[in-house]
Amino acid sequence: MMMDNAKHHQQQVVQLNNANPQNVNNKSAGEIENFLTIRLLMQGKEVGSIIGKRGDNIKAIREESGARINISDGTTPERIVTMVGTIETLSKAFDMICQKFEDDLKQTCTTIPPITLRLVVPASQCGSIIGKGGAKIKEIRETTGASVQVASEMLPTSTERAVTISGRLESIESCFRQICQIMLESPPKGETVPYRPKMMISPVHAPIIFANGQAYQVQGQFAIPLPPNELNAFGPMASLGPGLPLQAAPLMPNGLPANRATLQSQREITIANDLIGCIIGRGGQKISEIRQASGANIKIADLDEGSQDRHVTISGTPEQIQLAEFLIHSRIASEIGGILITH
Repeated sequence: MMMDNAKHHQQQVVQLNNANPQNVNNKSAGEIENFLTIRLLMQGKEVGSIIGKRGDNIKAIREESGARINISDGTTPERIVTMVGTIETLSKAFDMICQKFEDDLKQTCTTIPPITLRLVVPASQCGSIIGKGGAKIKEIRETTGASVQVASEMLPTSTERAVTISGRLESIESCFRQICQIMLESPPKGETVPYRPKMMISPVHAPIIFANGQAYQVQGQFAIPLPPNELNAFGPMASLGPGLPLQAAPLMPNGLPANRATLQSQREITIANDLIGCIIGRGGQKISEIRQASGANIKIADLDEGSQDRHVTISGTPEQIQLAEFLIHSRIASEIGGILITH
């Protein structure tokens, strides 16, 4: 059953613990305490892949893993995949999802890029994943070989943060298991307001990007696909080419709203070293295009010894930074197939 309602989700967990005798009532109190709820944030295309034709894939994942899996409805560009079970059943389900994504990548890529997934984690548990002075997250990275990034800001209208994990199949599976263990040992504190994806109304000043025949509007950290009827509000667009930004606000010559053109800030993101080449492009062509289109200053740091990630520093106005980050992630998405926006 598809759902994305926090109240309904809580009811599901109650039913799992109390109202399903064949699955739970015959278990000991200790076994029930080991049940964990994991939420994954996915794009519609990713969800379609794990559901499969006629729901065959998701049925197989549920049956073979033993995990309870529910997917939020499909009226939003992003969807929540909620999995409930023990670490063993959750790990089995996660492994099968990752394997499906790798199989999909093999059909479109000659070189298999890292698999990237986003977990939605209560902010009160993120500290345990990071550890004192970042010690725990560093340990996870070193022992699994996966890239782990905890978003600095909470997801909109929630008390949850995105934890992005990326790596090869074995690495990301091991990383997921370690994060599950941490979450089980460090339950959330206080009330958790869950993140619920919404079809956001397009704000007037948000930039619009055209890529591969689809329009996307940058809203915060996400790129939201726009239906054709919403584009009518922005007037004729026949003269716009692929990848060109359109803004509805009065613009300065540099393409920024007049009242924001002088504000400067900086943002640092982390990109897997395996993907940095597709951002730079041959002879630096792609990174030059991103700099020119966004107006932002972009610096890519050298690879630190023992690290698998590169630090990318983006400087400029908030709009320039936002647009540059979107273009970078869009470039990665076009390389590996599909739309992938990470933190």
